[in-house]
Amino acid sequence: MAEKSNKRTIKGVVISDKMDKTIVVKAERLVKHSVFHKYVRRHDKYKAHDEQNQCKTGDTVLIIEARPMSKDKRWRMLEILERAK
Repeated sequence: MAEKSNKRTIKGVVISDKMDKTIVVKAERLVKHSVFHKYVRRHDKYKAHDEQNQCKTGDTVLIIEARPMSKDKRWRMLEILERAK
C-alpha cells in the first residue's frame, strides 16, 4: 500500500526548457486583496528537475518538493498533465 507523502505538489505551466535537465514552471494562485477584497492573480516561478528532458514550453506539469539539487533547484517534475498544443 502506498504511503501519503508530506511533500508539497504544485501544478503549473512550463515557461522555459532551455537548460539541460531543468525546467522553469510558473504557478498561479489567487489571493484576496486586503483592502479592496478583490481576488488578485499572483505567480511564482520554480526550477524543477526533468531527468529525461521530456517537457516542452507550454506543457502543464505537476512538480513535487525534493532535496536541493543546485543553488535554485528544489523541485522535481512528477508528471506531465497536459501537452502543449
